[in-house]
Amino acid sequence: MGATRLSVNINKIATLRNARGGNMPNLLQAARDIEAFGAHGITIHPRPDERHIRYQDARDLKRVVKTELNIEGNPIPSFIDLVMEVIPAQVTLVPDAEDAITSNAGWDTIRHRQFLKEVIARFKEKGIRTSIFVDPDPVMVEGAAATGTDRVELYTESYAKAYEGGDKHAALPFAIAAEKANSLGLGLNAGHDLNLENIARFKKEVPHLKEVSIGHALICESLYLGLENVVNMYIHRLR
Repeated sequence: MGATRLSVNINKIATLRNARGGNMPNLLQAARDIEAFGAHGITIHPRPDERHIRYQDARDLKRVVKTELNIEGNPIPSFIDLVMEVIPAQVTLVPDAEDAITSNAGWDTIRHRQFLKEVIARFKEKGIRTSIFVDPDPVMVEGAAATGTDRVELYTESYAKAYEGGDKHAALPFAIAAEKANSLGLGLNAGHDLNLENIARFKKEVPHLKEVSIGHALICESLYLGLENVVNMYIHRLR
């Protein structure tokens, strides 16, 4: 199946920094360290209220990230302007409301096809790889393909909940969506609530998986096991 790349979402490191002001922990140094520990990319999800990642963080990280910088977010005008300025390796479009605590749904790629198509065309003019956050629904994957996106990112919260509940077929809808994406020439990413307990099963049962983006669980696990150790534990499970 090949190795799946790990992109570490560092939003929670920014949350901790912002809790006290100042620059501890140092977000840029954390990104450097995570790369040195073996991660294949850094993910950030700036929101309009800048409660964790600030827009300036995106500009600063562009200078220090040596692997791949992935910027996630709802393509409101300020977000689009930021991405066009920073030019990350990848932009992941997520339909979260401005006051959302965390992402909670994928795009309706049929209803929003024209809007997504226009936004993606702008990013691709700058050579930015694009990905659309979608639920594990082949119809939504097919709709994503019509926008011109390079990849889709499967929203994995339902898998995590089903896995925790003992469902042996928790990954099946994702495997079906993955096959649909591959048949349409789309690259496949995944993320949300993946952790050290459930990631190996997901990797084993979902084909064509290029990249996972993991933040909240990874940082929580690192409080007990250490950041370097946890990054390498994920990499091992994704091989």
